[in-house]
Amino acid sequence: MLAYARDRRRFLLFGRPRRVSSETHRHRAEVLLESLLTLGPTFIKLGQLLSTRPDVLPPEYIDVLSSLQDDVPPAGWDGAKRVLEAEIGPVDERFAAFDTDPISGASLGQVYRARIDDDDGTRDVAVKIRRPGVEELVQADLRVIHWSLPVLLYFVDDARSFSLENLADEFSKTIREEMDYEREAEMLREIQASIGTDDRYVIPDVVEGHSGPRVLTMEYVGGTKINDVEELDRKGIDRSRIAEDLQWAYMRMIIDDGVFHADPHPGNLAVTDEGQIVFYDFGMSGRVDEFVQDKIVEFYIAVANQDIDAILDALIEIGTLSPEADRAVMAEVMELAIQDARGEDIEQYRVQQIIGQVEDSIYEFPLRLPKNLALVLRVATVVEGVCVTLDPEFDFISTATDYLVEQGYREESIRQYLSESGQQVRRSAESLTRIAPKTERALDRLDRDDLYVRIGVEDSKNVFENLAKRLIYGMLLTMGLFSTGVLYALEAPEGSIVAAAFSAVVLIQLYRSFRTQRALAARPQFTRQNLRQRRREE
Repeated sequence: MLAYARDRRRFLLFGRPRRVSSETHRHRAEVLLESLLTLGPTFIKLGQLLSTRPDVLPPEYIDVLSSLQDDVPPAGWDGAKRVLEAEIGPVDERFAAFDTDPISGASLGQVYRARIDDDDGTRDVAVKIRRPGVEELVQADLRVIHWSLPVLLYFVDDARSFSLENLADEFSKTIREEMDYEREAEMLREIQASIGTDDRYVIPDVVEGHSGPRVLTMEYVGGTKINDVEELDRKGIDRSRIAEDLQWAYMRMIIDDGVFHADPHPGNLAVTDEGQIVFYDFGMSGRVDEFVQDKIVEFYIAVANQDIDAILDALIEIGTLSPEADRAVMAEVMELAIQDARGEDIEQYRVQQIIGQVEDSIYEFPLRLPKNLALVLRVATVVEGVCVTLDPEFDFISTATDYLVEQGYREESIRQYLSESGQQVRRSAESLTRIAPKTERALDRLDRDDLYVRIGVEDSKNVFENLAKRLIYGMLLTMGLFSTGVLYALEAPEGSIVAAAFSAVVLIQLYRSFRTQRALAARPQFTRQNLRQRRREE
């Protein structure tokens, strides 16, 4: 936090921003990563969330924190057993067999494999148990985060302050929900009722009699980890089809159903031998209201049509992009983003051109994330990484367009556009009938010398304010220098020193008023090109 604050103000309470190199950002991000791992479960979760927030951190931080896995040393069986038996009863009575070695260890809970006897016979299950004592630890950690936030907000601009406050509120809500296994079971059943009816996907059943607020027992479904491309190839599974099915699943959950699995990292996704996608861990799940769903559809349609103005309009309406944003610069960035999403190579000179215009990429853009969009962005970011791993040439825009066409969204947007265009033509015709009388009245007032014109001058770059400051500084400097000379001539050395010091301070302020502001330099990141570069390096 101290290093971040000194980047914004060289002397903490005052001073210009410092110019920080990409290497320095990366080093600090690595130090932050080690700190989060040392601080434990809550901060590991916070790091994962930060890794999907380019509106909060520079690209180097995003790149380093994206390697943070929800993988911590497992808690001892004795503590987990106490939690399990307090919720559903003695292990020996409730389970036919129970493997006390966890098959998955996460920051808030861990998963064991077991076997139960029920009306359907004996079947394998996965038992998720909340870590003992994690509630008190999370509460203490959240207090630290909320205490630290006001200190950090003092050093950031308004746009990033908005994002940080939303991040803190969202994180508190998300981590508490993730510890509630009854809510997780409810979300799992809700998503299963919708997407689980499609035979391309598998969502495990909840075992009702063996679950509670701190224990969740589910049907055990095995599979190959979705990013194990060598094993998928060995089994003859079409990775491109898996990537397409995965994107379709999330578009359907977000756009159609309004409820979605929000933690699609490779540890929570697997592929069966039949090529079905298996979803695990519904602790981080979200809902999308109808307004956001409609705007996401508009955004996807604009992307499919490569209509840059419509893309920017959708981002502004949804609250992600500030209306004061430089549309020309943002349009160029969106063009590069679309080019990258299609898997096309991006000309390096264009990247350098954008760097010259914006200096440090998305980190300095007027972008912000409302609370109801943070999890949606997380999903989009992580799913993109998984799909590109499965198929480096995967075309997101083509797949999204196919989905919109098949579901009828694109045709509906065309009908809506034609309807709105017809209404606009009608309103234009009505306006034309009112122009002639208004024009005649204006000419009559002009003829009577009764017409006044009011002009407002926009000064978005504060030219007049800077000019006024320089005039004042100049007059103060003149006065200070004159006073220094007079006092020195009158043999008043103490007064002349004070006047000289005053003149020096004014001179520094006058000099600073002529200097141009610099932003922090950073290089934009493009997922596919980074992936290709890493593969070439390997």
